[in-house]
Amino acid sequence: IFLSLQQDVIAGFLYAILILVVFHPVVDLIDNFNLTYKYAPLIIIRTAFEMTAVEKIEEQLASLRIAKRSTLSEEPAYLLDIDVSKPAQSESSRFVAVSCSNKSIRVYNRETLNFLREYSTRPGILNGVRFAHACESVVFSACSDGTVKCWDIRLATQKAVQIFSGYPSNVLISFDINCSDLIVCAGTEKVETDTFLVFWDARGVTDCASATKEPLGVYSESHNDDITKICFHPIEPNLVVSGSTDGLVNVFDINRDNEDDALIATCNSDSSVSFIGWSGKDYKRVYCMTHDEGFCWWDIAQLDTEEPITLLHVLDVREAVCIDNDSLHYLVGGSYHEKADKLFLLGGTSTGNIHLVSCGTDGLSLVGTLRGGHSATVRSFCWNLTDESLLTGGEDAQLLLWKPGAVERSLAKKASMKIASSVQKRVRVHNSSLKSRKK
Repeated sequence: IFLSLQQDVIAGFLYAILILVVFHPVVDLIDNFNLTYKYAPLIIIRTAFEMTAVEKIEEQLASLRIAKRSTLSEEPAYLLDIDVSKPAQSESSRFVAVSCSNKSIRVYNRETLNFLREYSTRPGILNGVRFAHACESVVFSACSDGTVKCWDIRLATQKAVQIFSGYPSNVLISFDINCSDLIVCAGTEKVETDTFLVFWDARGVTDCASATKEPLGVYSESHNDDITKICFHPIEPNLVVSGSTDGLVNVFDINRDNEDDALIATCNSDSSVSFIGWSGKDYKRVYCMTHDEGFCWWDIAQLDTEEPITLLHVLDVREAVCIDNDSLHYLVGGSYHEKADKLFLLGGTSTGNIHLVSCGTDGLSLVGTLRGGHSATVRSFCWNLTDESLLTGGEDAQLLLWKPGAVERSLAKKASMKIASSVQKRVRVHNSSLKSRKK
């Protein structure tokens, strides 16, 4: 018995030495962190929560199946932008609007994807589509004829119920409406040396007041090339971010008296901007994607501190994201998941596979892939976090509704369409000498 006890003591002593050899280099670091950083326990808990949240998203993505496909129209077109109507609380969205490459806006039933309406302003080209926040039947689009047009889908007419008229030289290529439905803002192509952010008073639109409205004013000094994207803050109606082929992403507070005071941040993406959005708690972060598949992410809350505002800058997402037995050819857009407090990017392949990518300050990582839906490049999406559904539109002219555990009762996947888009991405060589004006 004594010999056995002696062997146990020796084994325990050797085991203790082994533990010290392995863990001793980090013991002091852990002790110092727990003693000096008052939020250390919270950080440990939050990391565990984030892992659980991302795992839940992975499960949701894995369960998505095609529930509905829209019927191909007589004039197939690329589906370039998607928005869903904003219903009253406790209700689900009733309508889906799609911006198409044949210069039209198509409206569908949200659940069945049955076609309802089509709006066209030929020869003008419609760019983008947005529903009003307070009235789910009112839909907007910017037009290359220098106007933003507004239709009421309850009315069986092609006539716009409201027209926001720009200046004669304006060619509008981007727009948005703020969360209170009070202000419409549109971005223009560069004409000679001029490029503008144009603003209108949108009050009365949800009452379908038929009139043409003139601009409230313009911002003309903050960009020097085509303004490709505009995005108002989700909950603060006075904040708007704009992106341009000049590489700049500008954040404005439009409550301020003039453009110079309104420009609260200028961030440089170093490339032509293709997509912008807000993320983070209270949406204090701004991100953008570029036409050469780059990604930038900034924390605007750090503007008044000594901390850097850049959270992440990826020159080429295609090289940064590892995907087994597949690849990432392009980015489509982004979506901030409030419950998970995570920003996700959506990209894909030329054959229609869809990749969901998670963003963190330490980099990008693949969450999952959807296959078997589209047969060509995906150009637009809308992720509904309430019912965990996903709408996608592509160059195969298909609008797909994905739902957890759905069973498709429709035709088989269509062959890739061999058509040429009438709306091409505006990509220009970036001026590398351009520098950020502010922090």
